[in-house]
Amino acid sequence: MDFHTLCIGCRTYRRFKQKQIPEEILDELLENSRIANSAMNGQPLRYVLVKTPEAVRKIQPCFHFAAALPKELGQPKEGEQPAAFIILCTEGPETPWTGIDIGIAVRTMNLNAYIHGVGSCIIGNVEFEKVKEILSIPETWIPRLALALGYPSHKSTIVELPEDGSVKYYLDEERQYYVPKRKRKDISIIR
Repeated sequence: MDFHTLCIGCRTYRRFKQKQIPEEILDELLENSRIANSAMNGQPLRYVLVKTPEAVRKIQPCFHFAAALPKELGQPKEGEQPAAFIILCTEGPETPWTGIDIGIAVRTMNLNAYIHGVGSCIIGNVEFEKVKEILSIPETWIPRLALALGYPSHKSTIVELPEDGSVKYYLDEERQYYVPKRKRKDISIIR
């Protein structure tokens, strides 16, 4: 698959088949994120991989999916939950580039996952203090972002921006996602 095709397919997925992700794939995500670019090579990121069904079940209520939708539509129901989570944490002093490092790392992982047919959802609306307590995350690690992972059970399709210019994603009657994107000519300047 070429990179453009990868980017088109690697959308946000919020409902998943109840199938475990092979250990090798999860290891690959962590390894490729570990070696990804980091501002000034500071490497402030730490990762907590949550992969056992019991641990996933314990932390699942702490995650709030699809803030733009009513909870009953956006939140995975029983039998639709992710197979795993990766909690991205930071350790050490905050710098102006910490957020950039987090973005690079999570995008590395979600693209890498999609190469293997694993969908993901980047989630910031998380009760991180509860997650930290449940998982016994070290005190010096600060949870900042999470990546839900699993084999998608729905489609997520890019569509053109509607006439009204709304960028809000929406669902059809089968709960398939549609994600409006601006045209390239409207977001870029070429000199």
